[in-house]
Amino acid sequence: MKVVKFGGSSLADGEQFKKVVNIIKADQTRKVIVASAPGKRFANDIKVTDLLIEFAHKTINKEDCSSTVKTIWSRYHDIAAYFQISEQLLQPLLQELIALPKADYPNQDYLMAGFKAHGEKLNAQLLTLVLQNYHLPAYFLDPQEAGFMVTDNANDTQVMPETYKNLEKWSNRDNVLVVPGFYGITKDGLIATFSRGGSDITGAIWARGIKADLYENFTDVDAIYAADPRIITHPHAIKVMTYRELRELSYAGFSVFHDEAIIPAIEGQVPINVKNTNHPDLPGTMIVPEHDFHPQSIITGVASSSHFAALYLHKYLLNKEVGFTLKLLQIFYKFNISYEHMPSGIDDLTVIFDIRQFNEQIRQQMCFEIQQALQPDQLEWFDDYAIIMVVGEGMRNKIGVMKNITMPLAQKHVAIHMINQGASRISIMLGTKRADAAAAVKEIYQQFFK
Repeated sequence: MKVVKFGGSSLADGEQFKKVVNIIKADQTRKVIVASAPGKRFANDIKVTDLLIEFAHKTINKEDCSSTVKTIWSRYHDIAAYFQISEQLLQPLLQELIALPKADYPNQDYLMAGFKAHGEKLNAQLLTLVLQNYHLPAYFLDPQEAGFMVTDNANDTQVMPETYKNLEKWSNRDNVLVVPGFYGITKDGLIATFSRGGSDITGAIWARGIKADLYENFTDVDAIYAADPRIITHPHAIKVMTYRELRELSYAGFSVFHDEAIIPAIEGQVPINVKNTNHPDLPGTMIVPEHDFHPQSIITGVASSSHFAALYLHKYLLNKEVGFTLKLLQIFYKFNISYEHMPSGIDDLTVIFDIRQFNEQIRQQMCFEIQQALQPDQLEWFDDYAIIMVVGEGMRNKIGVMKNITMPLAQKHVAIHMINQGASRISIMLGTKRADAAAAVKEIYQQFFK
């Protein structure tokens, strides 16, 4: 049995819907279909989720919503018209959209979650009608009926443990279950959404819940690539990679999956196949558990990301000062700041942050308190910071990998500010200036793939 998730680009219009129908028809083991909201049809188009957010804001501000509702509904109506779905069958969907402002929400956060989730809910209902129109035994399964239970955080929810037991009851059904991605139901019966991109999480949860043989994630790329195609022209397509390789690369900018999306699949040890809705016969990329995996190359991929900053502290005999790191972490906790990495030496320590956590006031105040509490001889903040991740299961027992990474960078005069190897020994992290990140990726890619 397979769980299949289709992204927003795969369900953007009638033509894309038809491709999805053909994919579902082609394999009778595709039993659970996770639907995203309609995505962009062309470059300057607006995603339905963004239109629903606009609808929510207008409702909160008591503004006229009629034009926004009309625009949202036109997206679904156009798809329905492509398949000649009757107006009578569509009326319940339209009424559900119109009724959103009249529903009872405990606060504005839950109002926003309720509005956003309907991009997926209405699309899953519409996909069910389309599949039934092709005489497929499709059934729309609402998260409430499925027992898809989540925590009370309205717009950044987490799955509840009992959900997996609830979903297991829906395995081995004769019909095709069409489920909306992105949201679940709280213990109080309220809609709560995962963070943006959360339909991937929904698919992985379902895959674990029904103990699927495979989780197919259909998107708009033929495979996961060894480097960003915007940096490397026609990069190497990865045929097979491990869960942890993908996690390491996603951390540094691979955008195929939502950052937390595959964790439920990892926990259930369900293989994942990333495929292209537009070219479904291509093999795509398989993502598999680490055991019994035999790497075919030294590195699997190289990625970069520029949304980082670094705090550098220098203090003689820092390594001898008991409690130094504890005091530092307590200050981070006070400001609700998480750190990414903390490489250190006998007199030096660098802390790497996701810079999106900060504004200038928080940064200044935090650095002031660190200076007061720890009295470092030197404290410097670096905004101009990029992370390069070099990842591969094949690196574990290879001699000379570090040389092959750093040598081409030195030849191109790319300065490395930090080197840190992960505990798993399948990744090496480099810190560079942002302006050097793309060049670093190019040189490392050329070294290992050309």
